[in-house]
Amino acid sequence: MSNRVIMAAGNWKMNKTPREAVEFVNDLKDRVANSNSEVVVGVPFVCIPGVVEAAKGSNIKVAAQNCHWEPSGAYTGEVSCSMLKELGVDYVIIGHSERREYFAETDEMVNKKARAILDNGMIPIICCGESLTQREQGVTKEHVRYQIKIALLGITAEEASKIVIAYEPIWAIGTGKTATTEQAEEVCGIIRELVEELYSKDVAEKIRILYGGSVKPENAKELFAMPNIDGGLVGGASLKSDSFEKIANHDA
Repeated sequence: MSNRVIMAAGNWKMNKTPREAVEFVNDLKDRVANSNSEVVVGVPFVCIPGVVEAAKGSNIKVAAQNCHWEPSGAYTGEVSCSMLKELGVDYVIIGHSERREYFAETDEMVNKKARAILDNGMIPIICCGESLTQREQGVTKEHVRYQIKIALLGITAEEASKIVIAYEPIWAIGTGKTATTEQAEEVCGIIRELVEELYSKDVAEKIRILYGGSVKPENAKELFAMPNIDGGLVGGASLKSDSFEKIANHDA
């Protein structure tokens, strides 16, 4: 059994106003106070100040859902890592398939963001995953290995051991379809093997790999019990405190 701490990370996407976000976190605090998971809420930029304040003194950590890799400059509408760090952000989700699809994010951009996040003392949650076509054509392994190899370019072993990787099969995000526990475990195992190949067995043992894609209270316990799955990046079910509580405490 590894000593990696299970992470229950909610990705709220473009949901909840600042007021709703604070109310949610205030409600969630007591529910997860005794959780043996690391509880993280990935909130919209405008919600970060209020949520950080509301989460103070609790075991809830705060993630941003994106960032820019440059420290400052003429990037209208973007947010830098130093801005996020100053607000008290712990983690930054990068490379989510929705960012890749709707905003044309590339693996190289994900790598630049990872570098900037680490340089600012935060931890990236790097997303990867294949489309339905890629799975049907049998290229899941090659595709995911490629995404992670590029994302980790120039990142040291010490830095890599702190990073979180989230495997999200695109065909299972918001579709209600979930990869079987065996499918999810297989790809998380492939990612861990790659990390060992790139760095060492020690780094591969330390790095946390989450599964994302229709994680619900009903399947969380079984998924999180897998040897290579260290928690979940949770979408829809993280927007309701009762379902997210069950996932964080992994009891259906």
